[in-house]
Amino acid sequence: METGLIRKNVEAILEGLPQNVELVAAAKTRTTSEIEEAIEGGVGIIGENYVQEAAGAFRDIGHKVKWHFIGHLQKNKVKKAIEIFDVIETVDSLKLAEAINRKCAALGKTMSVFIEINSGKESQKSGVYPEDAIKLVKKIALLSNIKVRGLMTMGPLSGDPENARPYFSNTKELFDKIKKEEIAGVTMDYLSMGMTNSYKVAIDEGANIVRIGTKIFGDRG
Repeated sequence: METGLIRKNVEAILEGLPQNVELVAAAKTRTTSEIEEAIEGGVGIIGENYVQEAAGAFRDIGHKVKWHFIGHLQKNKVKKAIEIFDVIETVDSLKLAEAINRKCAALGKTMSVFIEINSGKESQKSGVYPEDAIKLVKKIALLSNIKVRGLMTMGPLSGDPENARPYFSNTKELFDKIKKEEIAGVTMDYLSMGMTNSYKVAIDEGANIVRIGTKIFGDRG
């Protein structure tokens, strides 16, 4: 990609986003210099799918930006993850939440998390099914070193963005339902939905965080 194009891409995306919507630059497989150029363009949150990959970029960039974990987190990577990330967007089980809570307690840290919703009930995807989400949130809310601050969903990865609308709409309904429950310690500030091909539809349906990679960095490889 030509020099300065990543920065220009970020500036154009930010200009088009409503004021209340935050941009996560999905940086899977990207180099530190590519990530730094995105930061120059105005990105304030870097999203990473792999803990090892994030560790390299974090070493160079540090706390200049916030770091969100947006991939599937394996329990054996939790210790390293909580040293790097400000938010883990993909908590989908009590076991994972308990592992995060234990490691955070040892560090004297409270981790902000989003609950990942498998809105399409796709067996190959992680995430809790919508009908099980409230029960899970209530259990996680009892853990003292975790704070549930929102929901995250993927929606279909490709094809017509309109196909993702029902998934986003249903996740927003669930988000509002959990908010109304007024569960102690749960704030439900963030709804993270939508990627490069679907983020405009996600914003229509209530997302206030979008995770964009290709539109910032170009195609991989």
